[in-house]
Amino acid sequence: MFMLLVRGNKSDEFMRIAQFTPGAGDNIYCENCLRDAALVRAFRKLGHEVLMIPLYLPLRVDGAEQLSNAPIFFGGINVYLQQQSAIFRKTPRWIDRIFDMRKLLQWASGRSGVVDAHVLGKTTISMLEGEDGHQVKELERLVNWLSEEENKPDIVCLSNALLAGMAGRIKQKTGVPVVCMLQDEDQFLDDLTAPYNKQAWEILSERARGIDTFIAVSYYYADVMKERLKLEDSQVHIVYPGIELERYKPAEAKPEIPTIGFLSQMSPGKGLDILVEAFIVLKRKEGLKNTKLYIAGRHGEKERAFIESIERRLSENGLTEDVQIMSNFDHKEKVEFLQKLSVLSVPEKHQSAYGLYLIESLATGVPVVEPATGVFTELLEKTGGGLLYEPNDAIKLAETIEKLLLDTEHAERLGEQGRLSVIEKFNIEKTSDEMASIFMKTIKIFSEKNHA
Repeated sequence: MFMLLVRGNKSDEFMRIAQFTPGAGDNIYCENCLRDAALVRAFRKLGHEVLMIPLYLPLRVDGAEQLSNAPIFFGGINVYLQQQSAIFRKTPRWIDRIFDMRKLLQWASGRSGVVDAHVLGKTTISMLEGEDGHQVKELERLVNWLSEEENKPDIVCLSNALLAGMAGRIKQKTGVPVVCMLQDEDQFLDDLTAPYNKQAWEILSERARGIDTFIAVSYYYADVMKERLKLEDSQVHIVYPGIELERYKPAEAKPEIPTIGFLSQMSPGKGLDILVEAFIVLKRKEGLKNTKLYIAGRHGEKERAFIESIERRLSENGLTEDVQIMSNFDHKEKVEFLQKLSVLSVPEKHQSAYGLYLIESLATGVPVVEPATGVFTELLEKTGGGLLYEPNDAIKLAETIEKLLLDTEHAERLGEQGRLSVIEKFNIEKTSDEMASIFMKTIKIFSEKNHA
């Protein structure tokens, strides 16, 4: 996580914001982290002061660690130890500090997949319980730091609803409003084993009452969370995450060989296996026998069996040499990857709240093919940058991708239309302006309510 301290210069208004964002360890394509890192840079370009404070794990995505200039709170090892043993809930800070060492946390991030579902479920419940959970010592250290004069914010922003357990104690200690972003929490909570998934939703629904304003990443997801958390329409705003347009540009020339791309975590839920099956189908088509598949992303230990099954499928079909995998890359290499593509597809199996990779692909003029589910219908209506297909169907996916690979003029028109729409609707300047406006309004309403 990180904390932002922002001093605004717009209309001589002053605002100091504290924002928490979970560090994702070795996950180099964490949409939350990428979204927030872009927002930090946008605020700083506007002349705001920004302080990033990692929580759980070091921020290692897209230069975020260089943006961070504060200690780690809720270190992942301490969170785990305090969950497992009452002894660590009472240890002095000098001992906790050892477990917050960056090298240890980086080591732990690579082993996150070995934490079993039972422990993960209990820890999630405990974190949502906030001051009533086993990590209360970590929460107190955070709120005490927030309350110090040089750190005290005008408003606190939580990067996702899994952090809602902190809201009550933060408001009690600092006396400032709390805003919470919403993005894909439903997938994480639904995937917890029973009975933790049901318990987590019940606790989150209760804790949501302590949030002053919610900001969802799409209209689709706003509706989902309003229903599941029983929120009023007035409580939820929608702001599309923006990207830094100057960091993206189309390729000077389109690829000579038809090339399909995948950019996301290499996990079952992201549908990489579906894309591989579609690729196998396409390689049998006349005129597409030279098609390539480029994959960019990372996977952890828990996805090893999944990745091995994909490798076997490619080997069985003699396609290993036609696939390239990039598992470690920076922003420049990511853009160069996108520029090599004819089309990008991430066949999400679940209903997704937001697809950053879709916006990034369109920013480079590369059209997309996505399932007609979740946010994708909304995003493609707004951008006109791709095609939809019937979800979880490799044959339908292959047929839809085939249309773009064989009709390159149509593909180029979709890519260009998508690029122009991203420039207009999904730029980080627009996002930061809208976010700041919501923050200011929330502060005003909170102040009036508490001084009435």
